Amino acid sequence: MSQHIKHVVLLLAISILMMAGCSAGFAPRQDFVSQGAPAEESIEREVIVEVEREAGGFPASAPLPDVERIVIKNANLTIVVDDPSASMEAISRMAEEMGGFIVNAQLYQTRIESGAEVPRASITIRVPAGRLNEALDRIRSESERDPIDEGINSQDVTMEYTDLQSRLSNLEAAEAQLTEIMGSATKTEDVLAVYNQLVQVREQIEVIQGQIQYYERSAALSAITVEILANEAVQPLTIGGWQPVGVAKSAIQAMINTLKFLVNAVIWIGLYVLPVLAVLFLIFILPLSFVWQAWRKRRTRRKQLNSPPADQKDSG
Repeated sequence: MSQHIKHVVLLLAISILMMAGCSAGFAPRQDFVSQGAPAEESIEREVIVEVEREAGGFPASAPLPDVERIVIKNANLTIVVDDPSASMEAISRMAEEMGGFIVNAQLYQTRIESGAEVPRASITIRVPAGRLNEALDRIRSESERDPIDEGINSQDVTMEYTDLQSRLSNLEAAEAQLTEIMGSATKTEDVLAVYNQLVQVREQIEVIQGQIQYYERSAALSAITVEILANEAVQPLTIGGWQPVGVAKSAIQAMINTLKFLVNAVIWIGLYVLPVLAVLFLIFILPLSFVWQAWRKRRTRRKQLNSPPADQKDSG
């Protein structure tokens, strides 16, 4: 076959092998094969054999390389302390001492049932996975009571990680072969076709490398999310199903709510209801009262004019 046709069909074979060897959603360009390329199966088989021989082959049933288990461990817990701000700072220092870092930290005010505002903190850190239990113990020691909530979740991503490694190897082999073909190409259209294919392969390689790095870093550094509550925000434990302090607190809270309602009602009456009534009185009631009084006076005057004098009544 001619050198031009061989190059084009060789590129087509590499694309087919890449699609069979990885499932990264990669699709070869439709304009990759020139119109003059033959489609005979004998030529395609010949080129595929040549590609497998030159690139080391892409056997679909080749055993995957042995890799360590890649397990991502993350934890979350909720603790109650006297000073959420101080505990958040202590957890931040601990993460840095262990060689980790702070992902995010937030300190804010929250309103409890009594209406008072108390501090609350939330922090997420990353620490070496091998020191996860040590970090959790030190976080628990910030509180004098057991955590309200605690959990550890593990995700084994060994299969995904191995698949990414395999796909990366196939793409790198295809990239090397495309580079070699590009070096021997003589026609401009062949060079452009190979260059476009190289760009697409390089993009896929970078994406997979980013995914591999994400798994590696996530497995190396465990994430811990801590919610830090103030003691004032948590009611004491119940004993025997009865809690006098809780009942007294509820009664006081109900009394406070009632007083708040009465005070709010007085404020509304003084600042809203009374001014509105005064305006309505001036606009409607007062003019109507004047009209009513004028009408009564006029009516009285008419009666006086129509009624005969008293001496005429006596003579009659």
